[in-house]
Amino acid sequence: MASAAEQLAANLNFGAFAKAEELKKRIWFTLGALLVYRLGTYIPIPGINIEAFRQALQPQAGFLGMVNMFSGGAVERMAIFALNIMPYISASIIMQLMQSVVPSLEALKKEGEAGRKTLNQYTRYLTVVLATAQALGIALALQGPGRGSGPALVLDPGPFFVISTVTTLVGGTMFLMWLGEQITARGVGNGTSLIIMAGIVAEFPKAIMGALELTRQGNLSVMMLFALAALALAVVGAIVFFERAQRRLLVQYPKRQMGNRMFQGDASHLPLKLNASGVIPPIFAYSLLLLPTTVAAFSQGQGGEGGTYEWLGTIVAYLAPGRPLYIAVFVALVVFFAFFYTSIVLNPQETADNLRKYGGFLPGIRPGAKTAAYIDYVLTRITVVGAIYLAAVCVLPEILQSRTGTSLAFGGTSLLIVVSVTMDTVAQIQSHLLAHQYEGLIKKAKLRGATRHMK
Repeated sequence: MASAAEQLAANLNFGAFAKAEELKKRIWFTLGALLVYRLGTYIPIPGINIEAFRQALQPQAGFLGMVNMFSGGAVERMAIFALNIMPYISASIIMQLMQSVVPSLEALKKEGEAGRKTLNQYTRYLTVVLATAQALGIALALQGPGRGSGPALVLDPGPFFVISTVTTLVGGTMFLMWLGEQITARGVGNGTSLIIMAGIVAEFPKAIMGALELTRQGNLSVMMLFALAALALAVVGAIVFFERAQRRLLVQYPKRQMGNRMFQGDASHLPLKLNASGVIPPIFAYSLLLLPTTVAAFSQGQGGEGGTYEWLGTIVAYLAPGRPLYIAVFVALVVFFAFFYTSIVLNPQETADNLRKYGGFLPGIRPGAKTAAYIDYVLTRITVVGAIYLAAVCVLPEILQSRTGTSLAFGGTSLLIVVSVTMDTVAQIQSHLLAHQYEGLIKKAKLRGATRHMK
């Protein structure tokens, strides 16, 4: 028999949505915030020769196209949001890694809400440092020598340009960080993930037009175009299947007496998601790949033969999408962060302690250390499958696209982010609708009780 929550979920419709005023306000706030983000991707930083910059960007489009995808086209326009929210994600990675090795940070993590706020503040400070370093490198590279005989990228190079560019880019990143937090608190969905998804979705029309143009020119066959479309649909189906896949562990609760009442034993399930880390591993992997090479991509070719920046150009060449080193490093980072973030989301020892605290146990397994070891064993096995799924979904489509020359906007990572974030956002909308339904039932019950009392 379906539970009350399942029955309510089955009855959700547009009529229930129309009555949920709080949910509609949250959705409108989220859409307004994302609109502000998209407008910011069209505002260029002061002092840039946009046409010259686009011409200089074309030879490096293989690598910077990936950066441009996550920024929603802000890189090719050198907009105020060109750094996007990647410095904040990189800072989050570093802080989470440091929590595992620095005792004081680990102690803050265990302090609850107060400790979490302190760690978030440290993450913001680190974001400023990383964004400043990247913005300074970009500003110096844009006005640096050795750009060839083409027009200058900077209209009026000098200290004022460097200071204004660094201030603008860092301010844009911090504004996006704040905007993401506001979406999470006052809107629906995770703000950071939605900002990244909005940038990717904005590039979809351009990618479709690019693929059709390649077909028109004869550089891409019609059969290959349909094969890429079928591959994209297959990847979406695989993402939905694996993201919803769970391993459920049976949990038994014995009979217990509370006062003079005896409660019967109950059975429940401990759901372990196949991919508990979600879209975090590929996003973290991309941010780490972009962190050391963002400035290198802009500085490529400076210094002449054997010059200061020659080794930076070598890094860009070997870490270009589709190259063997790029694929190997990306897969290794995805697997590492899949295990690392899963261990943060679900701690087997804490889960076992909570089960024992409330009297629950896994049939045939002793509570305590044995239960923690068994949960860790099961979690490790399913995380291996989840990590392989993430690596395959992210890498295989991009290998095919690097051979066909199509856009990265239809890559596995972009589809993974869009589908996963969409599923999470829809789940949150359903949760708000369920809460609204419950509130309506409670109000009706109170009114009926008050009417009966008056009679």
